[in-house]
Amino acid sequence: MKSIGSLTIALVFLLVSTNPALAQRGRTPPALPEGEGKELVLTACTSCHSTANIVRTAGYDSPAEWRRVFSTMIELNDAQATTIANYLAEHFPVDESRRPTLIPGDTDIEIIEWTVPTLGQRSRDPVEAPDGSIWWTGMWASLTGRLDPETGVMEEYKLPPTSRPHTIVPDDEGNIWYTGNSNATVGKLDPKTGLVTEYETEARDPHSAVFHPNGNLYFTAQGAAMLGRLNPETGDLKEINVEPRPYGIKVDSKGTVWVAFNGTNKIGALNPDSMDIRYYEVPDERSRIRRLDLDSNDIVWYVNSTMGKIGRLDPVSGDIKQWDSPSGSSSHPYSMAVIDDVIWYNESGMRPDALVRFNPATESFQSWAIPSGVGIIRHTWVTEEGNLLIHQSSSNQVGLVKIN
Repeated sequence: MKSIGSLTIALVFLLVSTNPALAQRGRTPPALPEGEGKELVLTACTSCHSTANIVRTAGYDSPAEWRRVFSTMIELNDAQATTIANYLAEHFPVDESRRPTLIPGDTDIEIIEWTVPTLGQRSRDPVEAPDGSIWWTGMWASLTGRLDPETGVMEEYKLPPTSRPHTIVPDDEGNIWYTGNSNATVGKLDPKTGLVTEYETEARDPHSAVFHPNGNLYFTAQGAAMLGRLNPETGDLKEINVEPRPYGIKVDSKGTVWVAFNGTNKIGALNPDSMDIRYYEVPDERSRIRRLDLDSNDIVWYVNSTMGKIGRLDPVSGDIKQWDSPSGSSSHPYSMAVIDDVIWYNESGMRPDALVRFNPATESFQSWAIPSGVGIIRHTWVTEEGNLLIHQSSSNQVGLVKIN
């Protein structure tokens, strides 16, 4: 266990160590079309991501729209921003095939979004702390941030520069726990002092985490194919090997820990004491489950990301039923939350990213376009008031969905 008081983040780490373009040295990034502004785009944009992010975008028809998007990623002077926006609008117009199929309905929502202070951090996985503040993790910048939703005031806390925190969860005292996805740790930030305590894990890439009523923190490690249990009081840590790529994790009312698997077509039920796990197989070997959640009857709801479906597992009978998402097989459902037994998730394969509501009682859908819509909602959080916290990591947005 390591205690860290004063931490710094080197710019070279942010631009080089966390650069996916450099992390994919074995791949040749796609070439950009020739034209005025191409070299400037390469200079400004590929310090944080490869050209694949641009080529695969669904595009925008106007320079103004392109400028709105990249202004949330990087700060440029007016001349360079204008040149880049004109180039992108000319060569990457709207791809209508990526538009979501939006379904009207009777539910009213309001989506509020905030741009986080440090651009390029890939803000994600917002949560609500006991005092009502909203926290997020800036994965690429190794930081976590606090937002006052009433005033919009934000502040950021530096974490160990190699941590690249994937997910955060608050405890009852208001401490912020994070998974150090790049330095094999689970960490705790004390917001009152700014001090960070780290617990080293055997798993190389702690991923998602959840607190259990027994006081322990349970977490997944996708690449290492492991599950872990940390006792925050003693620091005791137990880790086990499981099926490939455990991802989302939730706890039901009886204390069972449910795990989504992104490397196989299975959902796991973990005994929190023995750490024994039972697997439920989802139809079709191509199925991959990123996230799941529980309703008031402890029925498991999940996103079948590769098949463009959402599904329901009855743990008692083992019965599974699935529904096609409105935008079809390429919609790639990702996050999931259950609010008052109504299912909320997103279609991450669409542009803009679409927020979807599914009412199991009527088996009906309703959906909305996310205003900033160029990123991916990878995780959601239900607030005490029954609203939904979302994000758009590509454009460094944190959002609140008020459900009326």
